[in-house]
Amino acid sequence: MKLLQPYTLGSLKLKNRMVMAAMTRSRADADGVVGAITAEYYAQRASAGLILSEAVNISADALGSPLTPSLYTPAQIEAWQKVTAAVHEKGGLIFAQLWHTGRVAHSADRHGILPAAPSPIKIEGMQHFTSQGAKDYETPRELTTAEIQQIIADYAQAAQNAIAAGFDGVELHAANGYLPQQFLADSSNHRQDAYGGSTANKARFTLETMQAIIAAVGGERVGIKISPLHPYAGIAFDNPTATYEYLINELNKLDFAFVEIMQRAPMFPLLPHYPQSDELALFGKMVQGKTLIAGTGYTAATGEAALESGAADLIAYGAAFLANPDLPRRFEQGAELNTPDRATMFGGGEQGYVDYPFLK
Repeated sequence: MKLLQPYTLGSLKLKNRMVMAAMTRSRADADGVVGAITAEYYAQRASAGLILSEAVNISADALGSPLTPSLYTPAQIEAWQKVTAAVHEKGGLIFAQLWHTGRVAHSADRHGILPAAPSPIKIEGMQHFTSQGAKDYETPRELTTAEIQQIIADYAQAAQNAIAAGFDGVELHAANGYLPQQFLADSSNHRQDAYGGSTANKARFTLETMQAIIAAVGGERVGIKISPLHPYAGIAFDNPTATYEYLINELNKLDFAFVEIMQRAPMFPLLPHYPQSDELALFGKMVQGKTLIAGTGYTAATGEAALESGAADLIAYGAAFLANPDLPRRFEQGAELNTPDRATMFGGGEQGYVDYPFLK
């Protein structure tokens, strides 16, 4: 089974080709500090070839949702050191996913401060989960050029903090409607300066951020996650194929480890003018000289098929790893899988977090 074969990612030796996808679990405290239960959670899943941590706020300004972890204070770094040590003790590898939510946020959990974004455009048609319940999105304020430069510097610092915390590398979260994708998308970026207007200008933020992260920690420790056709949080492109062809071609010029392509979640309809072709086939072949990770909705059979066909190098599993801490062993034995409890995915304690049963 190719899923269970080892793989070399830069200087790292992955025990298999199964990646634990990043999944927000909302179990940090109000200061963004993770606890012992988080160390247990990730250590339980150390049989993955590579763990991608839940998205981690790079700064106070990056915060979008309550009880999500951060990586910018000494206390936060120290807490993550215990997590990475627990994973390494079990023979695992773990990257930190670096997160700035931009407009996917609410002032209710930001001490009354409005979120900021490329343009003052509100997300319509959905609500945001806050500590005070679901709320309509607010109109964000527009970032200044100086603030954009500070955010790029914050990403680089967070990458260095991640290495100090014991992570084996970092992944830029440039998918799911968060800040990098807000700069890239026509629906959320109406700027007319160096960070808006043309496709090249809209891609500038993501590319400059990647360059800064690579300079901070070295390219072999860096990856990026993209979601070209996923319309979450009001993200829409006039021509997604052309936009991502430009972005990926520019990323190909940079020296870093991997590109993760998150395919559109089935519950989100494809926008009418979007290409009907398979996303991995369309965008994956554009990626050159990088390890390609494919994610969203894969089973053992479909993941194996993607590897056998050469369409991807590694397969990311989300909810399946959440509910099955020993997922590689279950795939190896063809064993039945635990069912994820969606009621306990976000927030809470041990239930639905560290109490999923292992195979006997």
